Amino acid sequence: MFSKKLKLILIFVFFSSQAISQSFITRYINGIINDSSDISKPQFLIYPSVAFAPETSWEIGLSSLLVYYANRDTSNRLSEISGFTFITLQNQYGLWFDHAIYSDRDKWFSLGRIRFQSFPLKYHGIGINSPEDYLALVDANQIMIKERLLRELRPNLYFGLEADFQRISQVDFIASKEAAPFTMPVGNEGSTNIGLGVGLVYDDRHNVLNVRNGHFAELAYLRYSPAISSFGFNAVMLDTRIFRPVGEHGVLAWQAIGQFYSGDVPFNQLALLGGDSMMRGYYLGRFRDKNQLATQVEFRMLPLPLGFSKRIGAAAFAGTGTVFPDFSLASINKMVWSAGAGLRFLLFPKKDIYTRVDVAFTQEGSGFYLFIGEAF
Repeated sequence: MFSKKLKLILIFVFFSSQAISQSFITRYINGIINDSSDISKPQFLIYPSVAFAPETSWEIGLSSLLVYYANRDTSNRLSEISGFTFITLQNQYGLWFDHAIYSDRDKWFSLGRIRFQSFPLKYHGIGINSPEDYLALVDANQIMIKERLLRELRPNLYFGLEADFQRISQVDFIASKEAAPFTMPVGNEGSTNIGLGVGLVYDDRHNVLNVRNGHFAELAYLRYSPAISSFGFNAVMLDTRIFRPVGEHGVLAWQAIGQFYSGDVPFNQLALLGGDSMMRGYYLGRFRDKNQLATQVEFRMLPLPLGFSKRIGAAAFAGTGTVFPDFSLASINKMVWSAGAGLRFLLFPKKDIYTRVDVAFTQEGSGFYLFIGEAF
């Protein structure tokens, strides 16, 4: 008799806890999607996430996002700190942190990212004419930390220090059975490289996760000295972005990047073309070399001018780019393209932040992407 009562009590507790947890989850999700709090109030979220990219296949993870205005003053720019831990169907796992932090009155600007990951990637070789079929699968552990600390010189113009730390270890090139023999690249046994330099940034964006009107431009120089690095090389980075409103809900966005390296550059720090931001549809690092030029344009409707929903948006984009070893005319001999479209869902209405689903097409195939925030 006692055991039957105990079973009934346990069953009651189980179903009660399930109901409470479901109720909590429902309220939590509803609080995110239908946020009615003061727009100046900081918002911190932790939520399970699913993402997809050609490099990883499906990612399952746990994400966190903190967005806030310094001193809760909405005339300041929206700062964001995000974290993401994940495991993928390709036996990849990692921990990522990204941040764009503005001080009060936007006098100081900190922009950076941290990556700890075990991330096998396909290696196709070096150059724009590298084979479509990959030569090897590179299995390695990576630590990447990049930070910029900038001080405002005049409205929207910042100058300061930049630092980059990259370590790749336990590197294993697993050659494809179909690939012809190839020369192993610089850094194939692993390396630790520290770059120090300066950066000049113009930035008048108000919301870095969804810019509707503004500009961003960065010019940076980094020196990786052999005294503190496995290899000695130099890097010059250019990144320019322009955002213009079109009508009531439309945004026309344009980006151009240039990456220029000289010296003994390890394969993992060459300019990589492809990924979820620039030249979507190409696998990250599908093309790599000492130099890269790429540009893309995107038209966004946020939201769509439809009567049934104020949360659904869409975008269409196209880009072109190339990689090359030097600036001789013979080296810059081929450009590749990508184009696609996607849907947007307004995830955080008060902060005007969307999640995106993109499908991109190239002459070599297609790619599917699912992420929070715009590509650029």
